Amino acid sequence: MFDGLANWWDNAELWLAQLWFPVQFVLVIAVLGPVCLGAAWLIDRIIDRVAAWFRSARREVTGGNRSER
Repeated sequence: MFDGLANWWDNAELWLAQLWFPVQFVLVIAVLGPVCLGAAWLIDRIIDRVAAWFRSARREVTGGNRSER
């Protein structure tokens, strides 16, 4: 199974390496652009949830909102 995957990857890499550079650039951007945007969106969502969790934990410790004081 891994031999087939390794052979496929070698063939794809060889095909990409033999392309004209502007075509390589466009293909890499077309693939990595959406991947990077998706990763950035996911990281943003995770950070928002962790920050909200810490924010609610801090309110419990301090006894509520600061605006109530």
